[in-house]
Amino acid sequence: MDLWFIRIVFICFVGIASWVLQPFSLPHQQAGLTGLGIGAGIVLFEIRLRMVSLKQLIGAVIGSILGIIGAYLFSLVLRDALADGPTQNFLQLLVMLLMSYVGLIVGGSKGDLLNLSALGGIFGGEKLSRRSQKILDTSVIIDGRISDVAETGFLEGVLVVPQFVLRELQLVADSSDPLKRNRGRRGLDVLAKLQKIAGIEIQIVEDDFPSLREVDLKLIELAQQYEAKIVTNDFNLNKVAQVRGVDVLNINELANSLKPIVLPGEIMRVFILKEGKEYNQGVAYLDDGTMVVVDNARKMMGKNVDISVTSVLQTTAGKMIFGKFDERAPHPTAPPREHPRKPTPIVVEGGNGGEV
Repeated sequence: MDLWFIRIVFICFVGIASWVLQPFSLPHQQAGLTGLGIGAGIVLFEIRLRMVSLKQLIGAVIGSILGIIGAYLFSLVLRDALADGPTQNFLQLLVMLLMSYVGLIVGGSKGDLLNLSALGGIFGGEKLSRRSQKILDTSVIIDGRISDVAETGFLEGVLVVPQFVLRELQLVADSSDPLKRNRGRRGLDVLAKLQKIAGIEIQIVEDDFPSLREVDLKLIELAQQYEAKIVTNDFNLNKVAQVRGVDVLNINELANSLKPIVLPGEIMRVFILKEGKEYNQGVAYLDDGTMVVVDNARKMMGKNVDISVTSVLQTTAGKMIFGKFDERAPHPTAPPREHPRKPTPIVVEGGNGGEV
């Protein structure tokens, strides 16, 4: 909020200064509007410049300087080859702009090849700051659990969302399939939620790799270029990234590590939801979604039963618990309902000796 206040004050100051000084002999009103436009352009340039890494910024500066030097040498040649006049002035200006522009773009794109950490000092933290960046995959955005993790404060650094991931998310949201369309819109809502979380910085990067068609390969290439980690729950992307030497944060592995540990022989109380694939099996689910396969529980569907854990199967795709239901063991059940008893007749000896 303080930065925006300073930016607004800067724009107003440039506008007022332009209104008072009247550059280019403009009237007061036009000069003031011109100053406001120039101030707004400078602020937009500053906002965009904040997204550029230190390596890219240094590379752009070096490229611009080399471009200006090259343009100056070209201007010397043009001065000797052409007569003085508008054509010579135009070509000299064109060469100056061309060389500066090419040096700026090429230097900025190749700036990531600089090894600033070798210089030490203030440049030593650049590599560490880049390693704190985490690149979000499309699957983890659609999944939505990343926002819950971010709200707890366990995520730090900058969450990077590549432009090609946003395009893929937009294609899913515009799909004719209702299921895919809902998943895509859910992903966009998750991104909007992440941007509102305090302490989380979402950075949209324009880096793309036209030679690569698959989004997974683009993510791996971008992670290698940024020396960042990929956040995903895609099993195949996880394996390929590990082979390529890229660190991966798998949301499924995080969820599995946080599940309560169950040991064989423990007693659990579960709700048998449906029958299993094998004979006389029942299937239940824990609150976190873990599947529990119970032997001898097929006829207990729709009931809460106590089971004995026999084994636990842990995989990267999730956890499965196997248990057994013992019909002979005593299990707590609901107290029996009391049925109304038939009233006992009361015999009253009276005048007619009848029953009341």
